[in-house]
Amino acid sequence: MRVANVRARGYKTRVIFERLSLWCDPLKRPGPEAMAVDEWLLETSARPVLRVYGWLGDWGSIGYFGNLADAGTSFPGLEWVRRWTGGGTVNHREDWTYTVIAPAAESLAGLRGAESYRLIHAALASCLVAEDIEAALSAGTHETGATSCFANPVSHDLVGPSGRKIAGAGQRRTIRGLLHQGSVAAPCSAEDSRMRAERLASLLAAEWDSLEFQPPDDVIEQKIRKRYSSPTWTLRR
Repeated sequence: MRVANVRARGYKTRVIFERLSLWCDPLKRPGPEAMAVDEWLLETSARPVLRVYGWLGDWGSIGYFGNLADAGTSFPGLEWVRRWTGGGTVNHREDWTYTVIAPAAESLAGLRGAESYRLIHAALASCLVAEDIEAALSAGTHETGATSCFANPVSHDLVGPSGRKIAGAGQRRTIRGLLHQGSVAAPCSAEDSRMRAERLASLLAAEWDSLEFQPPDDVIEQKIRKRYSSPTWTLRR
């Protein structure tokens, strides 16, 4: 499946994957479960995956090195989950969330972090421009050091014409491959989310298909208990 004429607009991009599976996860999940599913995908996926999903409840996430106290001060009233990836604090009540999984055999997984980040965000920029949302790669000259993700546009984040950050992400590499967890400050309806997901899949891969994954309940529950709902993990810094 393809979405036509996407490459004619927006940022100059190149195909990153030959084939990709798109999963528009139909279930909204609480933060710990959402993170556990991403980890399971990284461990088990034989080919690249683009997952798009929503959050059940009022959730925020903090990066692997983030500070929970700072996050709570910035966004009171949220429940918090610590990601396995880096990056800043994100309020998921006001974003569009996606994940890219690149298994270790994919060339993207072997690139330096800045380059893999740039390639994915260049595709995302074209995706947003096709929706008439102005977006360009940041040169990193306006970093603020803020812990809030969208208040700190680092190199290769996406910014609007005023310099305001509109998309960021965090990454982690393991022997299994690359986990890229991204957030866009442009929420949309379920129908528009599906269109955006298909457009992004078309920009990331030469060919893609829709696939429904069935994460095993016992494995996900184990990951939640071991990591994402554990106070030791959440409060670790």
